[in-house]
Amino acid sequence: MTKKILSGKVAIVSGGSKGIGLAVAKRLAEDGADIFLAASNAGRLKAARETIEAATGQSAAFHAADLRTLEGCRESYQAAADRFGCCDILINAAGATKGGTFPEQPDEEMLDGFALKFHGAVRLSRLFWPQLKEASGCVINIVGGFARTPAADFMVGGAVNAALANFSKALAAQGLRDDVNVNWIHPGLTVTERLETIFADRAKQQDKTRDQIERESVAAEGLRRLGQPDDVSNLVAFLCSPAARHIHGAGIPIDGGGAKGYY
Repeated sequence: MTKKILSGKVAIVSGGSKGIGLAVAKRLAEDGADIFLAASNAGRLKAARETIEAATGQSAAFHAADLRTLEGCRESYQAAADRFGCCDILINAAGATKGGTFPEQPDEEMLDGFALKFHGAVRLSRLFWPQLKEASGCVINIVGGFARTPAADFMVGGAVNAALANFSKALAAQGLRDDVNVNWIHPGLTVTERLETIFADRAKQQDKTRDQIERESVAAEGLRRLGQPDDVSNLVAFLCSPAARHIHGAGIPIDGGGAKGYY
């Protein structure tokens, strides 16, 4: 029997109870990694763990906590340390930034967007860094195309994504000192509950149907199709593999060609 490329590794996945995070966790388990999931909804986490273990035979564990807070991040770190004792791979996929029209969007939504997606990723990276350094591990942050393509109706997400991408590049510089690989991914329009929320918000703002918004979004970006979570998870799996070790400090779009700029 051929040894799986991530056998003996432990992967921590924030936001791993659904969407891209869950797809990534399952894909890494298929490659032999044991999985620790961190998110806020205990019921979804339990279901995700059962799905991963049944589909892959790998060990999976979880901790439900509010990753918007330092306390929640510390709790998740400690639970992972108690369960597995090490961290070879950290995937920061948690995030719930909200769309909205700028003049009417409340201050709380900007603060909340940074609290989970940005500060959560920063804190988890700091907490797990000693283990990642010891393991010569890797960090992959799931960011998003709005980091490079601002939109008037998605200012919170764009600002948070841009900050997380900048942090990721700086973290990669630290990774060169400590032998920790750091990369980040910019998914485009990807079929998840998150995208459904974005489409619903835009439909309400523009007095259109959800399907109209989807058709217009696909047409505006000239896409062949919407992305799927597995498109992202397959890239993550490659970046975690020994074959990708020389890919470092890179922000990689996976958007079907939606981003038209050179940068």
